[in-house]
Order: sequence, then structure tokens, then C-alpha cells
Amino acid sequence: MTKKNIVSLIVAIPFSLQIIAQESATYTNPLADYQKAVSLYDNGVFGAAQALFQGVKKSTDELSIASDCSYYMANCAIRLNQQNAEQMVEDFVEDYPTSTKRNSAYVDVANYYYDNAKYAYARKWYDKVDENNLSYAEQEQFYFNHGYTAFLTKQYGEAKNYFNKVESSKEYGAQAKYYIGYMAYQGDDYDEATAYFDQVSNQERYKEKMSYYQADLNFKLGNFDKAITLAKGRMDSSTPEEVSELSKIIGESYFNQGKYSEAIPYLKEYKGKKGKWNNTDYYQLGYAYYKEKDYENAVSEFNRIVEGNNSITQNAYYHLGESYINLDKKQEALNAFRTASYMDFDSKIQEDSWLNYAKVSYEIGNPYESAPQVLTGYLKKYPKSTHNEEIQSLLIDSYITSKNYKEALKLLKSNNSFESKVAYQKVTFYRGLELYDEAKFTEAKEMFSNSLSEPREPIYTARATFWHAETDYNLTNYAEALISFKQFEQQTESSETPEYKNLNYNMAYTYFKLKNYEQSADYFNRYVDKNATDNVRLNDAYLRLGDAYFVSSNYDKAILAYDKAIKLDEITSDYPAFQKAMSVGYAGSASKKINELVRFIDDYPKSKLRDDAMYELGNSYVKENDIAKATAIYNALSTEYRMSSFVPKALLRQGLVYYNASDNNNALTKFKKVASAYPGSPEAVQAVSTARLIYIDLGQVDDYAAWVRTLDYVEVTDVDLDNATYEAAEKQYLDNNTEKAIKQFNGYLAQFPRGLNALNAHFYVAQLYSKQGLPDNASSHYKYVVDAPQSQFSEEALTKLAQYHLDKKSWNGATPLLLRLESEASFQHNIIFAQSNLMKANYQMANYQQAVAYAEKVLANSKADTKIQGDAHIIIARSAIKTGDEAKAKAAYQRVEKVATGETAAEALYYSAYFKNKEGEFEASNVAVQKLAKDFSGYKYYSAKGLVLMAKNFYALKDAFQATYILESVIQNFSEFDDVVIQASEELAKVKEEEAKTNASIHSED
Repeated sequence: MTKKNIVSLIVAIPFSLQIIAQESATYTNPLADYQKAVSLYDNGVFGAAQALFQGVKKSTDELSIASDCSYYMANCAIRLNQQNAEQMVEDFVEDYPTSTKRNSAYVDVANYYYDNAKYAYARKWYDKVDENNLSYAEQEQFYFNHGYTAFLTKQYGEAKNYFNKVESSKEYGAQAKYYIGYMAYQGDDYDEATAYFDQVSNQERYKEKMSYYQADLNFKLGNFDKAITLAKGRMDSSTPEEVSELSKIIGESYFNQGKYSEAIPYLKEYKGKKGKWNNTDYYQLGYAYYKEKDYENAVSEFNRIVEGNNSITQNAYYHLGESYINLDKKQEALNAFRTASYMDFDSKIQEDSWLNYAKVSYEIGNPYESAPQVLTGYLKKYPKSTHNEEIQSLLIDSYITSKNYKEALKLLKSNNSFESKVAYQKVTFYRGLELYDEAKFTEAKEMFSNSLSEPREPIYTARATFWHAETDYNLTNYAEALISFKQFEQQTESSETPEYKNLNYNMAYTYFKLKNYEQSADYFNRYVDKNATDNVRLNDAYLRLGDAYFVSSNYDKAILAYDKAIKLDEITSDYPAFQKAMSVGYAGSASKKINELVRFIDDYPKSKLRDDAMYELGNSYVKENDIAKATAIYNALSTEYRMSSFVPKALLRQGLVYYNASDNNNALTKFKKVASAYPGSPEAVQAVSTARLIYIDLGQVDDYAAWVRTLDYVEVTDVDLDNATYEAAEKQYLDNNTEKAIKQFNGYLAQFPRGLNALNAHFYVAQLYSKQGLPDNASSHYKYVVDAPQSQFSEEALTKLAQYHLDKKSWNGATPLLLRLESEASFQHNIIFAQSNLMKANYQMANYQQAVAYAEKVLANSKADTKIQGDAHIIIARSAIKTGDEAKAKAAYQRVEKVATGETAAEALYYSAYFKNKEGEFEASNVAVQKLAKDFSGYKYYSAKGLVLMAKNFYALKDAFQATYILESVIQNFSEFDDVVIQASEELAKVKEEEAKTNASIHSED
């Protein structure tokens, strides 16, 4: 200050004092208010301070005071959490760029947020601070606080940069080192973390915090002993959460040292992250149990690992498989080894898993792929394996034991070794038997021929020869069948086969079909002389022996055979009793025949042969000239059996009796009845012919002509042409000239659609078309016969036409025909055919009650063979399932399981497992599914359904791995079965949702 100015100041002082005295009201109050506001701000009364600062700012002209007021007003707003607070700070900085508080404004706001733990806000304001305008003390605080906010927001690089600036600070150094160490720990830089932690380890405030980190650091650095010591020392003073983490460190340290028994209790104490373990946690505990040979507990941990694709998972599944093997749970082991074999993280474990998977597949079967497929897959993947010889041996045998012959054949076609040819002989033989059981005789014959093309083992060559004969027999190639049966008989090994005991029986039937009745009788005698233990077959042999003698007119021997059949009574004895009566008559004892027929009619009131017997009895009375009794029995036949083919015959016989007795009126009455009621039948034709003679004798030719014109099937002027045309076609038929016979029968029917022989022509041409495999051509002709009045052809035509509709799955078309056949058939096998197919048709039409009723009829029939009885049981079972009657279904499927073969047996076995699952017998259910997989793997639909059931069983047994593995395999391998895949997907979602509650490695399905 210059002297001049000093003088001016001295001069001005009195003047100023005067002015101040005069204007004290103007200047004193704002300054006092400003000081008061500052005091309020310092004391934290921000609302009142803000109001005073606002008043001062409005009343002052001093820029510095206004600037300070804006600064304080913004700070108050920040502390009062006002909506525009941050904007006020920004406005202050913008409005007063020269203010000394500009940088302080940023620091104050940042520190305020920092002190109030609003670190993200603090960091934003620290970023605005010019650190160069801060004092040394302010810089240290700034660096530490800024570093800490970056640390908390996980910006570790930036945080470390700020912490490094204060690591030598007296006030902030220790904290900075701790956080630098912690960040190094989090970043797996264990050496740096250790170095920094060691620098602050003597400070009490960090000692407690660092004990866990140091224990973990030492564990991660492989200093397991030190890690254990540090962690154990910290246990007593830790929270439950910390105890969990420390237990994990101790347990894993022991685990890595191979001290599994010490590891187990600590690994168990670990509670997981947020209450959940991950796959590694389960693996370590499971492996520790495995090494301690505690396989039950090992399984309980390993099988919690249900997702994952890494070396840990591969290891877990391999050792899970080993644990199952030690517990003799091979089905479970199969799945575990299969999973591990698909992972390639460790090639040695993968190969061992493949080997075990292949061996277990051989031992117990495989529901996903055939055992031969698995074994072949191993050989292809590891062609230089030291186990190849062993696996090749198993492969050959597996073709047989897997019973998946269809799949085995595909694999065998590409293998030409001697062992494979031996297997080929056996596989084609057994595949032939399967096809034979399914009544696919042409395909079966091809398989038996293939088996015979590789005659490696004599016993199988003999058996294939026998069944080749059987298929030819069923294909009506009787001459070829006989040749094969004889070849079988001549083979040395045939006597060692199970088929040998029935050879004589089969050859006898073949000779019978060839109409060589002498040889047939010889072989039936050979069979019965060997005291066969199969009484049903023995009974049948006596019946056919009697028939052979009967056809050969050796009636005395026929009677003896029929008597033996009646005595055995394993098959309903009405047929042999009737045949015996006929034989007695042909043997010349008319009165004895009559007595036998009378007894038959009384003893067998429900027999289908009763109408035959009544007709024969009437004929016998006629021969004995006992016309009254003959008439009575003929009338009874007509009354009781209106639909019988013997009724027109009986009426015709009655007419002839009257005619021979010259009782022309009664004769004409009978003949006219036959002609009108049975138009076109052979009896009607003969009735017209004989009536013509009577009219001529009576001289009533015009009456005859008038009557005949009422019969649309008789064209009087064309009778000779009709007969001649028909006889020409019939001759071709009898001479086995099929093509010519068909042509001429069709020509006859075109010329005489209602001719005298139309019924015969329709039937024979239908038979010829059937023989040629032209069922559509045959059907219309069979229909003509079926729609015509009852005849000797009706029963056969009904059977063939019903079969035609059944083959086309036309249940509505087949049902009325089968109903007629059931009521009209004379032959027991046709009744069984009708009833068995009525049960099937009703089931297909969802008439379950009717289906069951017919199934029970079939089961009540002692002549129904085992296969048909099995069909009846399966219909009852399926119907019960459809109607929700599971108790009945269970009982029925149990019966089916005892007798069924092929797909039906697979179905029964599936339901055996199903009901066991429903009853909580999960392990027993799994045994049934295993059997299904081993013995019936060719029937993939039931294999797939069984696997879903097995998955449910395993989950109920707390084996989540097995459950999820099986369900995922079903979804991947059985996509052709939509319903099964949907069910598997639903079950898998349930399992994963439940397991995800405790396993952090699992992602539950949405």
C-alpha cells in the first residue's frame, strides 16, 4: 500500500465511521445472517441454514458472499437429499468459475456420499475432483476414498491404482495394503496376495478377517498343512457361514493329501454357496467315500451330479459305475459307464468306461442298443485293445443271449469269421422261431433255410430241418414238409433235440394231409405207443388215428382208436363218439349204429355234431324201414336246427321216403319245401328233378311247368347246357388246372348267374382265388355262398370271408360273419376262430365289455390252444387298462406273462414293472424292466416305456443321476414314439426342478 493510499485511508476513516453509523441497518444484518447461517450449517441444521443463505444471497451485492451462499446452499441440498441438489452443485461451479470453493464443492459432495456409504454416488463426484488442487492430507483421503469406491464397484484395476498411491501412508497404508491383497486374492494372484496380507498380519483389525483368506490362499498354493492349521484355528471364532467355508478348505486339503477319512466329516459340513453345492462338491465327497470303500455313500453323492460336461463329471460317472459294480447294481452301472464313455476329457477313463459298458451290456442286456452293437462298437473304437479277444468271444455269444435276433442279423452280415458263421446259424434259427410264433411262415421258412446254409453245429442243423418242415406244413406244402421231416429223422443229432419227441406225430399229420392214410396210421401208432406224456396231443393223435382208419374203411381199428380218445377226454369227446357210431354202422351193425347215435344225441345235447347225428339216425331208420321213427327224427332236426345244412338233406330224404312209398302228395310237399326254402342248393336241384318224375307219373306236366316257372334258378330248357358247362369247369378244378378252372367257372357264372350249379361254382372259384393269394377276387364269391341258404359250403365260406375282413381290419365287416360262424359252425376249431376274433374285433372297436366276454368264452374252451388263450388273457388285460380296472388288469397280465411270447410277453413284463411301481416296489419294478431290456430288446416301444418307469423308480430311490440319465436317453433314442418322449420330457423337467433346489450346477427345465 502506498503512502498516498495510507493517507487517504486515514482521512477516510472518520468519514466511513459516520457512514457506517448512518447505514448500520443496511449492512450489519446480512453479514450477521451469513455468519449465523454458517454456524447453523456447521451444526448440521441444514434446512434453516439453507433458508438464511438464500436470504443473504438475495440481499447482498458482494460477489464473494453470493458465491459462498450458493456453495453452502448446494451442500445443504445434498445433505437434505433434495431433488435438484446435484444440479445446484453443478450450477454453482458453472456460475462461479473463479470461486476457491469450486474444487471443494466436488470433494465435499463426494465425501458426504462416501461417509454415508453411497459409494457409487461418491465415485461419480470423485471423478470430477482436480486432485492437484488438494492439500497433501486431502489428497491421501481422496486417493483412499476414490480407490475404495472403485473397489466396491469391482473396478479392481482402478482401485489398485489409487490404493498404491497411499500404501505407504501412515493413516491409510494398512487399509490400502489389505485391499490390494484382497484384490490379488480374488484375481488368483496368490503370491501378491500373500505378500500384502503378510504386511498387515500383525494388525489386530485385519488379523481376524485375513485368517480365512490366508487359509484359503495356502490351500490354493498347495500348502495344505498350513491351510488346515489356519482354518482350524479360525473355526471357533467364526460365524456359521465362515465355518462352512473353512470346513470346505480343511476337507479339500485333506482330500488333496489323499487323507479321505479325515476329509469326509469336513466336506460334509460344507453348506455350499447360498445353500447349494455344485458338481465338484458332490464329486469330492463321493470320491472320498469311494476310496474308503463306502460304496453306498459314494453312490448317494455321485448320483447327485446330473448335469455337467467336464473332466470332473466324467470322473464322477466312471467311479459311480465302479461303485455300482461293487454293490452288484449292474443296471445302474451300465448307465454310469455309458455316460462316462461318451466324454473324452480323459482318454484312459473313456476307454475303461467303454470296456465296462460293453461287459455289463453283455451280462444284463441293454435297453438303448443291442449288446452285440455295443461290443462291436468297442472293437471298432479300440482295435488294438488288449481286451479284444475277450470282447470278440462275448460278441459271438451275445448274438444269442440278447435275443435281439433281428438286430444281430444286420451286424452278422458284415462279419465272415468262422465264429460269426456259427452265430449266424443260431441267430437265423432263433429268428425263424420268432417269426413262426408270429405265424409269418414264409419269412420263417427263409430264416430256417438261411440257418441250414451254414451247417456248423449239427444240433442246430437238425432243429432247423425240423422247423423248416413245420413251416412247409403250415404253408400247405405237405410233400416238401414230409421230405424235411424224413431228413430230420435220419440225422444222428435229432434224438437229442426237444423237437424229436413229436416227430412221429408231425409226420403222421403230414401223411394224413397227403391222404396217405396207411402211413399216417402207422406214424400215429408209433406216437401213441411211446406213452406220450402230453395227454392233449395224445388225445388228438387217437382222434386222427381213428380218422385214418375210418377213411381207409378199417372200421374196427377206427372204433378202438375213437374209444381211447373218448376215454382220455382231454378234448371234448363228442367227435370221437359220433365217428364211433358211424364206424359201427359201416362195419355192418345197423342196430348198434342206431343205439350209438341215440346215445350220442342224449349224451351231447350241446354238441355241434348233434344235427349230423340226427340226420344219420333218420337215414338209419329209413334203411331199417322204420319210417315213423325216421320221420320223427327228421322233423325234430328241422325244428331244432333250422340253420343246419342237414335240414334240406333231411327234407329231401323225407320226400324220397314218401316217393318210394308212392305217397306222392307228401313227397311233393317236402320237395317243394326244399326247392323254395333252399333255392339253388344241390338238394333243391334234386328235389325239382324228383318232383318232375312225380308230375310226369301223375300226368300233370303243365302243373310241373307252372311250378318250375316260380323257381328263378331253374331254366328248364337250359338244364343240360347248365350241367355240361359246370362239369367242364369242375373237371379242370379236380385236375388242379387252376387258371383254366377259374376261367371256366367264371364263364359258367356269366352264362348261368342263377344256374343249378351256381353255388358250387362260386365256392370253388373263391377257393382257387384264395389259393392264388387273390383275396379281393375271392371275397365276392364267398359272399355269394354266405348269403345263400345253408349248405355244406357255408361254414368254410363264412370263415374265409371273415378272415378277409379281419386282414383288412374291417371289424364291422368281420363281426356279423363271425357271429354267424359262432352259432352255425359244426367244427370246434371254427367256433374257436370265431370267438377269438370276436374278442379281438370288439377290443379294436372299443367294446371292451364284449371283448372280455368273448375272451372268457375262449378261455372256457378246452380246445383253444395256448397261443389263443394267451391272446384272450391279453385282451382281458388291455380292456381292463382301458376301463381303469387295474386290479383285473394286473391279474390278467400275470397270466399272460406265463404263456406269452414275443411282443405280447414284452407288454406283460412292462405291466409287471408298472404295477410294482404303483405299489412302491421300486427295486422289484426295476428287476422287471431289466428283464424286459435283456430278453425283449427287439420290442423297442415297451423297452422305451419300461425305461421311463425305471427312471421314476430310481428317482423314488433317491438316485437322481440314474433318473435323469435314463430320461435323457429315452428322449434322444426313442424319438419315433411321441407319447413316450412326451412323458419322459415331463418327468425330466420335474426331476431337474427338484434337484436344482440343492445343486447349483443344475439348470431346471422351464
